[in-house]
Amino acid sequence: MGKIYCVMGKSSSGKDTVYKKLKEQYKEFRLIVPYTTRPIREGEKNGREYFFADENKLKEFRRNGKLIEARTYQTVYGPWTYFTADDGQIDLSAADYLLIGTLVSYQALREYFGEEAIVPVYLEVEDGLRL
Repeated sequence: MGKIYCVMGKSSSGKDTVYKKLKEQYKEFRLIVPYTTRPIREGEKNGREYFFADENKLKEFRRNGKLIEARTYQTVYGPWTYFTADDGQIDLSAADYLLIGTLVSYQALREYFGEEAIVPVYLEVEDGLRL
């Protein structure tokens, strides 16, 4: 059975750096691409950093019981939701997976797939160094 390795930590703790290094070193990891309702930014590609979706897509996943977790942030541009969905990307019988997440997403993934399927990788960096 495959595992989902969930890289987490506070802002500026090095999550992206560790994620990229793991991705380079362990080519067998499949990546889980999360969704967001925020607009695509310059240099991003749909399906690479995120799947860019609208509120209707989020509601569809929720209605079909395929929404694993969602977090909404109030921004100056309005609410932006980031979410993980059971959209066929994850097949634990076939591979191990890697993703960047939050404590909330980790807990939701653990509830959805079971504790034995999720491996937390929490980065803790002293605040003075991090900031």
